[in-house]
Amino acid sequence: MKASWEKIEKNVGVLEVEVGAERVAEALDKAFKKVSAKVNVPGFRKGKVPRSIFEAKFGVESLYQDALDIILPEVYVQAVEEAGISPVDRPEVDVEQFAKGQVLKFKAKVTVKPEVTLGEYKGLEVEAADANVTDEEVNEELKRLQQRHAELVVLEEGQAANGDVVVLDFEGFVDGEAFQGGKAEKYSLELGSNSFIPGFEEQLVGLAKDEEKEVEVTFPENYHSEDLKGKAAVFKVKIHDIKRKNLPELDDEFAKDVSEFDTLEEYKEDIKKRLQDRKENDAEVAKETAVVEKAAANAEVEIPAAMVESELDVMVKEFERRLRSQGMTLEIYFQFSGQNESVLKDQMREDAEKRVRNNLVLEAIAAAENVTVTDEEVDAELEKYAQSYQRSVEELRTLFASNGSLEGLQSDLVVRKTVDFLLENSKNVSAAV
Repeated sequence: MKASWEKIEKNVGVLEVEVGAERVAEALDKAFKKVSAKVNVPGFRKGKVPRSIFEAKFGVESLYQDALDIILPEVYVQAVEEAGISPVDRPEVDVEQFAKGQVLKFKAKVTVKPEVTLGEYKGLEVEAADANVTDEEVNEELKRLQQRHAELVVLEEGQAANGDVVVLDFEGFVDGEAFQGGKAEKYSLELGSNSFIPGFEEQLVGLAKDEEKEVEVTFPENYHSEDLKGKAAVFKVKIHDIKRKNLPELDDEFAKDVSEFDTLEEYKEDIKKRLQDRKENDAEVAKETAVVEKAAANAEVEIPAAMVESELDVMVKEFERRLRSQGMTLEIYFQFSGQNESVLKDQMREDAEKRVRNNLVLEAIAAAENVTVTDEEVDAELEKYAQSYQRSVEELRTLFASNGSLEGLQSDLVVRKTVDFLLENSKNVSAAV
């Protein structure tokens, strides 16, 4: 096999590949075995028809597409390695020659990882954030804990107010017709949470148990459903229950109920310590983010759109996992936020571009400073996983290696060490008052 690479644009080039006739013949053999197992030829069982009879009846050309599907992925990967390039998107392949007894010739237009021209990345000034905890912050945290441990009490009388949880049935109609996804029964909704279409929750305030109402709203213009965006809708609503939060008293008994401490003062001291740890961690993360973004801002790099799109796909999946951890699906989120995946990606695009840029710059700095990880460092990281999952380091190493995750783990460690390098070579400055 021969492969040559030529750049035609900043991050785009053409990979020209030639593959010997012997490999073409092997691919045609594999294609024949695959296809002959599915075709019916009178006088022969499936998979038993002789090659000569098959080709006489269907033509050898009938094997070409299957053979290409077999050979192209293999030789493309080899050609990429031979050319020493790093593709970041699917190639545009143009097959110039493919036939029995001939060499395979094809060209692939490939978008590759961009080159980074590093600027200043040592001695960068980063602001040291204030990690002190005030009494006001402790009291705010205590109030949040009070809300979290509040008891939901069903109201037998009275009207729904903001902060109450109402259990309701609803069904939506546009132009008098019910629409898909607009109906639910015994749905729990916290009023004031802004979970539903704008204007919906506000109209439930003041309703009583067993009361019914027609709620009139207008779907946002950017709503994900073309059939509903900008449309006026009527929701028929029935309230089954109203649940109100009964806040516990903030006293020693509260401290005993929700913690290991006997007094509220002891509990508040513990809250202050935990807030302190959290703020110190947040301050460290803020410093890491700042030094990386400054190094990235000083570098020059032209980011291919394909890398941003790939990062957006990752970010949407991360967002979906967070929603599922909260008991919500992406579909429900779109339904009640009036968004769709395109709108969500547009909102994430700036962060995606920043993430791609930062990662490329960190990778370039790691190469410039020869940042590497040792087997011992990898083992130490695997040990953390081993303790979490109660499995041996050797078992996890084998598992990571078999599913291709070991290289990703090593890359993550290199990034972490590179960020540490930037911090070690930075200058702390006091926050502006």
